[in-house]
Amino acid sequence: MVKAPHGFVELVVSGRVVVPEAELEERFSRSSGPGGQGVNTADSRVELTFDLAASSSIPEPMRARMLQRLDGRLVDGRITVSASEHRTQLANRRAARDRLTEILREAATPPPAPRRPTRPTRGSKERRLQAKRSRSEVKRGRGRFTE
Repeated sequence: MVKAPHGFVELVVSGRVVVPEAELEERFSRSSGPGGQGVNTADSRVELTFDLAASSSIPEPMRARMLQRLDGRLVDGRITVSASEHRTQLANRRAARDRLTEILREAATPPPAPRRPTRPTRGSKERRLQAKRSRSEVKRGRGRFTE
């Protein structure tokens, strides 16, 4: 995360991709769970939304890949992450941003190189056949004795 001049934090997805604060939308609501008397008054739950489909900070080929990979999580091209595990709003904001950064980073990684098919070596074929022969001998030795 990079500290922006106005005090908020930008999301660093990769070395070239930084999501500015202006493209993030936060909503706050009351959180369930621990918090004592303050749980009924403080809006500590955070919903962080990012419009991936309309983002200008992500290059087009990467955005297309991210949209495809996150298809099940997106609603109208927007991804939403919520955090309510901490008592304070600030800690939940950090947790939501960390989670969103991780999701975007994972979706942005390029696909692995395609596997090149290989053939078994002669030695590996011979070892396999020898193991089959020796296993067969073991099993044949378990037969009934006929004296």
